[in-house]
Amino acid sequence: MLDEQAPRWLVRVTRAIPYVLLAVSAALAVGQQGWYPAGPLTLLAAAWMVPTLLPATTPRPRLMVAYCVGLLALIVALAAVSPWFGFFVFVGYMHSWAFLPGRWKLAGVAVTALAATAWLPGSLAQPSSVAVPLWLAVAAVVTALVVLFCRIGDVSVERNRRLAEALRENTALHAQLLVQAREAGVRAERQRLAGEIHDTIAQSLTGVITQLQAATAAAARPADRERHLANAARLAAEGLAEARRSVRAMRPGELASERLPDAVAGVAARWSATHGVPVEVTVTGPVRQVPSDAEAALLRAAQESLTNVARHAGATRVGLTLSYLDDLVSLDVRDDGVGFEVAAPVEGYGLAAMRDRVARLAGTMAVESEPGGGTAVYAAIPVPAESVEAAP
Repeated sequence: MLDEQAPRWLVRVTRAIPYVLLAVSAALAVGQQGWYPAGPLTLLAAAWMVPTLLPATTPRPRLMVAYCVGLLALIVALAAVSPWFGFFVFVGYMHSWAFLPGRWKLAGVAVTALAATAWLPGSLAQPSSVAVPLWLAVAAVVTALVVLFCRIGDVSVERNRRLAEALRENTALHAQLLVQAREAGVRAERQRLAGEIHDTIAQSLTGVITQLQAATAAAARPADRERHLANAARLAAEGLAEARRSVRAMRPGELASERLPDAVAGVAARWSATHGVPVEVTVTGPVRQVPSDAEAALLRAAQESLTNVARHAGATRVGLTLSYLDDLVSLDVRDDGVGFEVAAPVEGYGLAAMRDRVARLAGTMAVESEPGGGTAVYAAIPVPAESVEAAP
């Protein structure tokens, strides 16, 4: 009778209502007319409705039709015994609509309406030339109203059922999205960690290898050899410190105590001292506070660009420009090295990691180069134009 998702208390109340109405009707009828025949019919009706108290099982249409036919017969008999059983007649509407299949619902409601109105004043209880038409008209109106309200109830139940299904589907979808989000987060974290490792340990090891190779080549020049070995030791120590710091904070150590322009200038100065190539650092626009992830991305871009210059460019001069514009901060790194063909570049992990890091911040990156014409790397990240301060 009720939806499977209905509260347990509502199911119990619905099953108890027929017996409450039967008891009230019987008490009034027996009190006015005596025990017989209202009493035996009441007991028979109570026994007939016992199956509705049992837990719901797979409905059997024929049994339900038989049950409702018997119930309607008892309702007609009780209504004929006493008008007080008009209270119990309401059960005929409930069970006809709940248990009868298809169009049988309408038939059950109509029979119940006829039984309910047969003994009202102006109907068959007081025969006249207009009694039968009036009785049928009243029964038709009652039937229409009952069907209307039952239809409204069915629509409400169906809407609630669909809503419950939608909620279950949304819950499953939400769980699926959470799993996908966790997986995406794991992938993003792996990429970020790979970038951090590349920017710390890998770059430091590259520098150490470069200095050791230079020391080997300068074996006949003790002063140069010692200088390269000292540079290798310093790079190894810096790389170790940066790796430890990255594990703790995952933020470039240079930005822990310095602003971005100072950190970029420091990176350029150390790189220049290590590789013997002059670097000119220029800061344009009013320096302002920008998000830490944007600063980290631009600093890493500067480090990676300088590392690539040392490994591939063979440059004699490098220019680095950090620009603070109205709605973005950009970095340009230019060298006068050998360059390469951009049409089909062989892009290593460093440039790919730089692109990913900048793209995650909705930024853009471009590489311009030609054989013999040097290389230019451009990275820009949008940032809000807030907290403008004078450049140092």
